[in-house]
Amino acid sequence: MDITKYLKDNIVILDGATGTELQKAGLKVGELPERWNVTHKDALINLHKAYYDAGSNVVSANTFGANSLHFCDRELEEVISVALDNVKAARDLSAAKQPKFIAADIGPTGKLLEPYGDLKFEDAVKIFAKTVRLCAKHGAEIIFIQTMNDSYETKAAVIAAKENCNLPIFVSNAYGENGKLMTGATPSAMSCMLEGLGVTAVGVNCSYGPDELSGVVDGLLECSSLPVIFMPNAGIPKNVNGEAVYDVSASEFAESVKKAVLKGARIVGGCCGTSPEYIRLLAQAVANIPAGEIRPKNLTRISSYSHEVRCGIKPLIIGERINPTGKKRFKQALIENDRSYILKEGASQAENGADILDVNVGIPDIDEKTVLADTVVGLQAVIDLPLQIDTSDFVAMEKAVRLYNGKPLINSVSGKKASMDAVFPIAKKYGGAIIALTLDENGIPPTAEGRFEIAKRILEEAEKYGIKREDIIFDTLCMTVSANVQAASVTVDALKLVKEKTGCRTSLGISNVSFGLPDRETLNATFLTLALSAGLDMAIMNPFSEPVMKSFHAFNALDGRDTDFGEYIAFATRKTADAEQVVSVRNDEKNYQRRDNSRTRRSRQRLRRENGVSAATAYECGSGESGV
Repeated sequence: MDITKYLKDNIVILDGATGTELQKAGLKVGELPERWNVTHKDALINLHKAYYDAGSNVVSANTFGANSLHFCDRELEEVISVALDNVKAARDLSAAKQPKFIAADIGPTGKLLEPYGDLKFEDAVKIFAKTVRLCAKHGAEIIFIQTMNDSYETKAAVIAAKENCNLPIFVSNAYGENGKLMTGATPSAMSCMLEGLGVTAVGVNCSYGPDELSGVVDGLLECSSLPVIFMPNAGIPKNVNGEAVYDVSASEFAESVKKAVLKGARIVGGCCGTSPEYIRLLAQAVANIPAGEIRPKNLTRISSYSHEVRCGIKPLIIGERINPTGKKRFKQALIENDRSYILKEGASQAENGADILDVNVGIPDIDEKTVLADTVVGLQAVIDLPLQIDTSDFVAMEKAVRLYNGKPLINSVSGKKASMDAVFPIAKKYGGAIIALTLDENGIPPTAEGRFEIAKRILEEAEKYGIKREDIIFDTLCMTVSANVQAASVTVDALKLVKEKTGCRTSLGISNVSFGLPDRETLNATFLTLALSAGLDMAIMNPFSEPVMKSFHAFNALDGRDTDFGEYIAFATRKTADAEQVVSVRNDEKNYQRRDNSRTRRSRQRLRRENGVSAATAYECGSGESGV
C-alpha cells in the first residue's frame, strides 16, 4: 500500500528516537551513528523491529547524517544501503499486523547556507541529491526530511528530492522556544513554502516536549492543507550523573500527543529521548481516534524566509520602485551594478508600508538572468518582505524562483499559449502564486467580458498542471485614460466580473492609469479608491506617494478593514511627525543661515574698516547681507 493512500483515512504512527537509543547501546560521543548500520547491524535491526512491534507504521532508516560532507562516495552508499536493508529485515521479522513503511531519514548538512554561512544553495541541493538518489535506489518508500532549522536548507533538500525521485516527501522542522526556526521562519511561512513545493506532509520535530511545541502544531493546523506531523522530544533533557535524562514520561508523552491528534495532527511519533515504550503507549492512546478529513484551506498566500503574507484579509501594497520603467537612476544602478542603491530602494519601501516588493531588472544592457537572481538573493539578505518576481524572461524567472527563499509572487503569465506553457511548469515545480494578465495573442480585449473569457481559459490551463485556483491572481490591466477615456471603468468592471465569477484574488498596477496627464498622483489616488471599492486585493503602487497612501489607509479604515483605525492613526501620526520634523529642520536651517549671515556681515564690516571702507559704502557696493 502507498503511504499517501493510507494517510487519507488513517492516523500514521511514526517511530521514536534512534540517536538516544543507540547511545544507550554504547554509541560514543563524536561517533557517527550511521557507521553503526554496518558495524552493529543487530542493534539497528532490533531497534527498528521494536518500533514496528510497538505499532509504528513508518520506521526511518539510520541515515540522518548520511551525506557527502561526512562520507566518501563508497562509504556513503554502503551506510545507506545497509541502513535500508536493516529496516527491511526488521519489517520482515516483526509480527505486528499494521501496514508498515520504510522512510529514508534526511537531516541537515551540518553547514549553514549563505548568507549565514558559506554553503551555496546549489551546492546544498547537490549534497542532498546524492543522498536521495542512493536512498531511492536502495529501497526507501518515503523521503523524510527532518530537524531542519533553516527554511533555505529545507527548500534545497525538497528540490533535491523532487528532482531525483518520485517518492512521497515528509518535511518536519525544528522550531525554537519563540515558535520560529533558527533563521526566523514561522510555522505559517514554512507551511506556505512547503505546500507550494508540493510536499506530502509538513510538521515539527525535536527541540522541546509536546506541551512546549503545541503552539507550533496549532499554527500549522490553522493554515496547512496538508497532513500535519508531530514528533516532539520526551521533554527537555537534564544532565544527571553525566547522562541526559528527559523529563516527560512515556504515559505523559502519549497523552500530550493525543491532544494534538484530537485537534487534527495526522502523523505522530517521537524524537529525542523517546523509545519503543513511548511509541507503544502513543499508538494505544490514539488507536480509537477517527482520522478526520484533511480539508484544503484555500488560502492565497506568499511568503518570505520569515513570514507569510495572506491575501484577502486587507488590501496589500506591492512596492513598485525596484523597476526600471521611467526611472533613469534605477537603470543607471543596474548598468553600474550598484547593488547598494537597489537594496536601499527595497529597504525604504519596506519602511514606508509596502507588504510585498516588486523586483524587475529588465533592461537590454544587462544579463537579466544573473542580475535578477542576484537581486532577489541580495534583497532577501537584508529585507524580510516577500518578493514579486517580475520578468518576461522565462529563463531568468526560473532561476530567480529557484533561488528564492519562500513562496514568491510570480509576475506574470498571460492568456498566450507560449506564456502559459513556460510559466505554469515553473510555478508547479517551485511553488508560487501567479499574477495572470487578461490578455492573449489578440491583445487586451476592450470589454470586461472579453477579459473575463481570457481569465477562464487561464484557470482551465492552470488546472491541467495541478495549480490551485487560489494561486492565480488576476490583473485586468488598466491602460492610460489619456488614450482611452473608458480605460479605467472597463478595468474596474472586469475586476468585479473576474472576482465574482472565479472567486480569485486581483491585482492592478495603479500608476498606469495616469500616464501623459498632469497631477498624476491625484488621478492615481482616486483610481486606487475606485479599484479598492470594486474588490482589489493587491495594488502595485508607489509607497512614497502621499496622496495614494492617504487614499489607501483612508479606504481601509472606512471599509472596516482597519480595526479600530489602528493603521490609519499610525500612518497619520507618522505623517504629522514627519511634517513637524521637516518644519523643524527648515527652521534650523533658516536660523543657521541668519547666524551665518550675521557673522559674515560683521566680518566684512571689520575687514572694510581695517581697509578704510565704511559699512555704508560696502552695502552700496552689494557686499551687505542682501547681496550674499
